[in-house]
Amino acid sequence: MARADEKNSSKYWFDRQTPGLSLLCADFTTHEYPAHIHDALMVAVTESGGSEIQASGVADEAHSAALLVVNPGEPHSSRMKGSHRWRYRSFYLERSGIDDVLRGLGIAALPRFSRTMLKDKDLLSGFLGLHHALDGDQADELRRRELLVGTFGQLATRYGDSGAKVPLGPRDRVLLESVIEVMRDRHAEHVTLADLATAADLTQYQLIGLFRKGVGMTPHAYLTQIRLGSARGLLGRATPIAEAAAQSGFYDQAALTRHFRRCYGITPRQFSRAALT
Repeated sequence: MARADEKNSSKYWFDRQTPGLSLLCADFTTHEYPAHIHDALMVAVTESGGSEIQASGVADEAHSAALLVVNPGEPHSSRMKGSHRWRYRSFYLERSGIDDVLRGLGIAALPRFSRTMLKDKDLLSGFLGLHHALDGDQADELRRRELLVGTFGQLATRYGDSGAKVPLGPRDRVLLESVIEVMRDRHAEHVTLADLATAADLTQYQLIGLFRKGVGMTPHAYLTQIRLGSARGLLGRATPIAEAAAQSGFYDQAALTRHFRRCYGITPRQFSRAALT
């Protein structure tokens, strides 16, 4: 298992037989995740200990009797407030992986999950078994596929719903998307809050409020997520870490490593090795 630092350890890898699926096996004693987002559906099984979870502003507790589920693009954070250790296994199913699983389920769209913590022993056992099966290619192709489609299918059938959050009004949605587009276009540059507010013809205070309401994060935090996504793409194409940092808008390699480890629990080097293995 690759060491992240003296007190924490983690192993991260991509499942080569399932497009868009990556996995993490973590053993943390000190780690704290700041508010961040994944483009992927995240599902995690706690093996021991736990952590305090905040998802879209709602506090809960991750523990071994509940499955943690976070929707794509949903802001979430965690801290080990009352636990001295948190051992967990997680899945990150990105868009291509979601589409692949949806075809296996015979449904058109991924439902939204309105609850973050699901107390379901059968589902916990299923996801834990799936994670072990995908760790080391121990299961044959039929068995792996059966577990993958079966567990995600049970999750969608039992707990998926169409109860998405109340959306922004049309004007606010257009404004938010226009600012996000500016962020994506200029993420490698030095972008100020004033620049972004001007692009939407808003005051800086109004812009902060728009982001908090629309995505549950501040503009700075959201821009950092865009930069991290850019860095992940570059690292997956064997770009040197320092170069990936510069091209993604981070001050230097140390800044990228700090944000990467805080948000993902692994270093850019661990991610790059997993992507290129």
